[in-house]
Amino acid sequence: ASCVQHRLVVRDASSLQVRQLYTCLDQIQYIEWSSDSLFILCAMYKRGVVQVWSLEQPDWHCKIDEGSAGLVASCWSPDGRHILNTTEFHLRITVWSLCTKSVSYIKYPKACQQGVAFTKDGRYVAVAERRDCKDFISIFVCSNWQLLRHFDTETQDLFGIEWAPNGCVLAAWDTCLEYKVLLYSLDGRLLSSYRAYEWPLGIKSIAWSPSSQFLAIGSFDEKVRILNHVTWKKITEFDHPATIASKKTIVYKEVEKSPSVETERLSFPPTRALASSLFSTQSKYDIFQVPVSLQYVKPVADRANPKVGVGMLAFSADNCFLATRNDNIPNAVWIWDIRKLKLSVVLEQLSTIQCFQWDPCQPRLAVCTGSSRVYLWSPAGCVAVQVPGEGDFQIVSLSWHSSGNSMVLLSKDHFCVCYLEREEV
Repeated sequence: ASCVQHRLVVRDASSLQVRQLYTCLDQIQYIEWSSDSLFILCAMYKRGVVQVWSLEQPDWHCKIDEGSAGLVASCWSPDGRHILNTTEFHLRITVWSLCTKSVSYIKYPKACQQGVAFTKDGRYVAVAERRDCKDFISIFVCSNWQLLRHFDTETQDLFGIEWAPNGCVLAAWDTCLEYKVLLYSLDGRLLSSYRAYEWPLGIKSIAWSPSSQFLAIGSFDEKVRILNHVTWKKITEFDHPATIASKKTIVYKEVEKSPSVETERLSFPPTRALASSLFSTQSKYDIFQVPVSLQYVKPVADRANPKVGVGMLAFSADNCFLATRNDNIPNAVWIWDIRKLKLSVVLEQLSTIQCFQWDPCQPRLAVCTGSSRVYLWSPAGCVAVQVPGEGDFQIVSLSWHSSGNSMVLLSKDHFCVCYLEREEV
């Protein structure tokens, strides 16, 4: 699905043929599929309205108007039949049921980076709350939206919450001014508290491994710390130095070169194909011998949100690898082998890393840098793929299909689909 102004276009994922075309009341600012792909919501925050469309019944539609309360966020519940709308100033979260047309309210939601978290099985939802100048967490049962647990947290300014994939442990972390990670059980008991240091800027990013065995914490001190699920103690920490010295680490560097054109083929005026090949550049990876110095950007210390520390991290679907980006070495992706707890590969690009995401089915990482190329890494090696077509298609974001057979590549105002051929077994 994609939106153009006030129109929603639904296409077939394999052929890109238009399946449905819907017209909304205003310019669409957010879209999201339900978990079963039968419904799609379109949020128009300026108007305070959410419209829901059915793929099975194109004539059916639903309109939710928050009125004077306004709207700043909207999302589906995991069952795909309830919509959670957050009103302006985070006064409340309104839960709308598409089945019974009933409405439930959750008061005092906290305005933070990640204040609502569902368990993977969809049975429970945790909501970060702020009341009487203190932080709280409420856990609700998603089947009837009844309160299961309500407890206060030992945080100065709660920044985010996230469930482990198995739904047994909830991680809550404090603002970057206070290094603190708290781990709670489903019944609200504090299982453990972790603090690496006290005074400098603290936590920047957090990621659970798919097996729930590890919690990775990216910090402003340019390190990733890995906690284990048995004792919730640190088992290792990964540094991100500007110079790679270990001989066991493979360093791939992106290099760019202009293609050679035979002089016999030159003509005036040149053909369109020849002109595009003359002014285009090709990209590939070269393996560099260690030690290798990476491009390091010194952060500006007297400005807010300094570009320093580990701001992006993600585990592969098989739990074997962890990909990270240190924001003051913005052109490099670090890939760590979790089985050996060692740095395995470093990819250094020519431009800043905009986004990376693992294939949901196998250890294969896709990276984009704002150029017209997408980069793929797997244990077998890595490759740069040029997006075909005229014009400059600058990829700023990407998203894998759940099957791992294709991915959507996004620029600021266009998208394309990259299909990957699977090897025959």
